[in-house]
Amino acid sequence: MSKNKVLQPDFKLSFLLPKYWLTWLGVLIMYTISWLPYKFQLFLGRQIGKLLFKIGSSRKKVAARNLALCFPDMDEHDREQLLRKNFESTGIALLETGMGWWWPDWRVKRKFTVIGLEHIEKAKQEGHNVFLLAMHYLCAEMAGRGFGLNHQLVIFYRPHNNPLMEFFQYRGRGRSNKYMLGKRDVKGLIKAIRTGESSLYLPDQDYGRNRSVFVPFFNVKETASTTGTLIFARQPNTKTFVLIPKRNDDGSGYTIEITPALDDFPTDDDIKDVTRINHEVEKAVMRKPEQYMWLHRRFKTRPNENDPSLYK
Repeated sequence: MSKNKVLQPDFKLSFLLPKYWLTWLGVLIMYTISWLPYKFQLFLGRQIGKLLFKIGSSRKKVAARNLALCFPDMDEHDREQLLRKNFESTGIALLETGMGWWWPDWRVKRKFTVIGLEHIEKAKQEGHNVFLLAMHYLCAEMAGRGFGLNHQLVIFYRPHNNPLMEFFQYRGRGRSNKYMLGKRDVKGLIKAIRTGESSLYLPDQDYGRNRSVFVPFFNVKETASTTGTLIFARQPNTKTFVLIPKRNDDGSGYTIEITPALDDFPTDDDIKDVTRINHEVEKAVMRKPEQYMWLHRRFKTRPNENDPSLYK
C-alpha cells in the first residue's frame, strides 16, 4: 500500500457538532432529491441552473470570460446561449452528485452505455498497463460511478476541504471503483499503474506554475498545462486512453466512450506531448461544450508572474 494513499475516512463524533449542521442539512436535501424520478431531477436541475444564471455570481463571470477567450470568433448571442445552457447543465450536475453517491448499482447501470471498453481489455490482454485521461465534464460524478460498474478504476482526486463532505464524497465516489488517491500522492498513482490497476487522471485544469508548460488551449496560446500527466503516461509498458463522458440529450442517461490508445505517445518532448493532451481535451469538449466545466479559472496562471490577469 502506498504510504500516502488516501484511506476511507471514518465517521467522527465531531461531525455532530453545530458547525456541521448546515452540511448535514445539505446532504439530507441532496439525498432526498436523489430518489426522485430521473427526468424530474433533470428538469429540477435545469431550473436551479437558470436561477443561478439569473442571480449571477463571480463564477458566471469566470465562465463567460472563459468562453470569450476560447471562442472569440463565436457570435456573441451564440456565446450567451452556450453560457445559459452551461448553467443549466451545472444545475443538473449538482443533483447528479446525489445520484452518483447514493443510487443503487441497478439504477446506475440502467442509465449507462460504455463504448470502446474493448480497447482497454485488449491492452490488458497484451500485458500493457492502462492510464486513462478524462476531463472535467459536469456529469463527472455519475460518469465515475457508471464507468466503475463496467471497469473499476483507481482515481486521482482532490479531497474535500470539509471533513464531513469528504466522508460522504469518498464513499460515494468509491462505491464502484477500487480506491482513490489524493492529488499529491504521485507515488501512489505510479504504483497503481505499475501493478496493473487502470488509473484515471484529469489534466485539464490550471494546477499552477509548478510542473507546467505554457501551450495552446483553444484560442489562448499560452495556457498553464500540467506536465504531471507525463509522469504517469511514461511509466513502462503503459498505454494511454481518453475517457469521454456525456449526458444524453434525450434524457436517457449517459454515454462514455473510450478512445483507442494514443499512437506515438508519449514522446520525450514535453511541449509536444502536453500540446497533444490539450488538443485531445479540446476535441472531447467540442462534442458537448455546454456540458464542460467552464466555471474554473483555467487561465489564471500567466506565463510571467507580472502579466495582467485575464479575469479583470
